Amino acid sequence: MENGTERWRVRVNERLKAKSAITVRGTLMKLIGNLNKDDPRPTVPLGHGDPSPFPCFRTTPVAEDAIVDAVRSAKFNSYTPTFGILPARRAIADYLSCDLPYVLSPDDVYLTIGCIQAIEVILKVLACPGANILLPRPGFPYYEACAASLQLEVRHFDLNPEKGWEVDLESVDALADENTTAIVIINPGNPCGTVYTHQHLKKIAETARKLGILVIADEVYHHLTFGTNPFVPMGAFGSIVPVITLGSISKRWLVPGWRLGWLVTCDPNGILQKLGVIESIMGCLEVTSGPPTFIQGAIPHILEKSGEDFFSKTIDTLRVTAYTCCDRIKEISCITCPNKPEGSMFVMVKLNISLLEDINDDVEFCLKLAKEESVIILPGAALGMKNWLRITFAVDPSALEDGFERIKTFCQRHAKKQ
Repeated sequence: MENGTERWRVRVNERLKAKSAITVRGTLMKLIGNLNKDDPRPTVPLGHGDPSPFPCFRTTPVAEDAIVDAVRSAKFNSYTPTFGILPARRAIADYLSCDLPYVLSPDDVYLTIGCIQAIEVILKVLACPGANILLPRPGFPYYEACAASLQLEVRHFDLNPEKGWEVDLESVDALADENTTAIVIINPGNPCGTVYTHQHLKKIAETARKLGILVIADEVYHHLTFGTNPFVPMGAFGSIVPVITLGSISKRWLVPGWRLGWLVTCDPNGILQKLGVIESIMGCLEVTSGPPTFIQGAIPHILEKSGEDFFSKTIDTLRVTAYTCCDRIKEISCITCPNKPEGSMFVMVKLNISLLEDINDDVEFCLKLAKEESVIILPGAALGMKNWLRITFAVDPSALEDGFERIKTFCQRHAKKQ
């Protein structure tokens, strides 16, 4: 007797189900599902990089007004050209050129639905049969999930916590072969809070040139720096190696829900055009959707008119919360921070399981912390680093203090008896 499904020929891609579990969203949903619904305290969200719910991280009125004006103008209700409207692309080219030794053209800019779609586009372009790509460990796991869905092989190079989470260039050399197509660099760093120096970025560019591979520069946290190292775009080395820059307004303008991103070719020597990469990017974007037209229409005003006082306020708040985070970590014996963050919204900390009872690894630590204290932090296993934790400090300072007080209580409760 049929059970109701035997006659149907429908099959699903099992790889998608498996890989969704290793994304940040998939992991966070599992943690959220473990919250104690009877806990009257508010949940403290230290697991993801969305500061927008907190009043101290509200976007500038310039951006809000630009959106309203774009909607009310009735000029941006139609479909857009495949790669985005020209005024938006020109504004982004001018904005990014300010940090480069050469001038970008609007033709170098392709608008995407946030940085996520930019990742999808470039990985689709590079996912030839047998190809592999080099990804950082720890890193942003969406690259792994997307690559798996495209059957693009992933090879991980290590970031060294003893050297400020710099790229281990020797491991990059050892990993690459004739099928390696690109290396991904995330700077400012998610999840480590690093900001690479000009010297280190140049070494990365020179290594990629020697290997004959592209550099994909994930710079979604561009200019969100508050330490000693200024932000240097990877595109500054475009004359050494072709660079594909991925970015968005999500983090610097504190509006991740607006979903306006870009893929930009930083290649003054025209190598990407000769290799057919440009044509493939265009072909990929021609069979997908773009960001909302009215947000594209607002971009020139947002980029040109947002004041330094707004950016400075954001940086000052992040500096305070980052240093608070590091100070509070010192009070908890089972977690240690090898490097104080200098940018982005995250810090990686090492978890010493040997000091805890009834907790076997970082995932169990985070699940029990969610259930017992209503605090969400991301286990390092989701980022390729078992028994590490990623903590977000882009939250209201009072919420951060509350969260660390609960983490401290939790760790004391589970500490091994001496």
